[in-house]
Amino acid sequence: MADTAAVLADLRAEGDALDDLLSDVDEAGWRTLTPADGWTVAHQIAHLHWTDHVAALTAAGSAGDEDAAAAFDAVIAEALTDPAGFVDAAAENLAGEQPSTLLARWRLGRSHVLSVLPDVPAGTRIRWFGPPMSATSLATARLMETWAHGQDVADALGVDREPTARLRHVAHLGVRTREFAYALRGRPAPAAPVRVVLTAPDGSEWTWGPDDADQRVDGSALDFCLLVTQRVHRDDTALVSRGGDAEEWLTIAQAFAGAPGTGRRPSGAGAPAETAETAGTAGTAL
Repeated sequence: MADTAAVLADLRAEGDALDDLLSDVDEAGWRTLTPADGWTVAHQIAHLHWTDHVAALTAAGSAGDEDAAAAFDAVIAEALTDPAGFVDAAAENLAGEQPSTLLARWRLGRSHVLSVLPDVPAGTRIRWFGPPMSATSLATARLMETWAHGQDVADALGVDREPTARLRHVAHLGVRTREFAYALRGRPAPAAPVRVVLTAPDGSEWTWGPDDADQRVDGSALDFCLLVTQRVHRDDTALVSRGGDAEEWLTIAQAFAGAPGTGRRPSGAGAPAETAETAGTAGTAL
């Protein structure tokens, strides 16, 4: 959909937007609980830092850095000892740091990702927790996570974020991971294609799938992106489905790797149903 340089530019902009949001947050704000059960603002940024750091390691390894490749191997080995809890553990280990230190760590980590991904040779598949992916896909995955966890931060702080054209990357990942969402649940995806028509923030249309598909999803890009990153319950969107396969997909859509997420409860249903790890480990391949 886009070349690596374009996605990296948008990844930088998405990180900058979150950085701006955090710039005036005091220590109490960093300890504010977010919609991900048990995670504070600090946990969200700790998670982003950890995944950026690991993404930089595997990308550097794919670019020929043998030490970085070995360090990524060690991360994978550690994750295999606690597949269900390693994401939480990594965030917990970092979330107790002073906010200024954690913010500096995150800034450095995302800078490393931005600097190393252009060095990955074209056609190289980069190892990850989900399927191996291209440099463009990994950059898209990092953008998706930055946006999604940034939404958790914004929700915790009571800030309304203005949607941008960068949502197209998140929406594209959400569409491309339809089969992945079924595979996570041990089920084959329905063979019938789905036409997806989303209204972009500027009022234009973003489309995927054949025009004449019987299965169809229509709505705002923001609603769709919130749903596929499991930041909103299906019932709290204005998305319109046509066809049983399309509707079923919307109830299990998941644009991040890891175990099937439980998602969010409908508004007014009480505390969020998701655990911290279902906030998203990392994006899968495009």
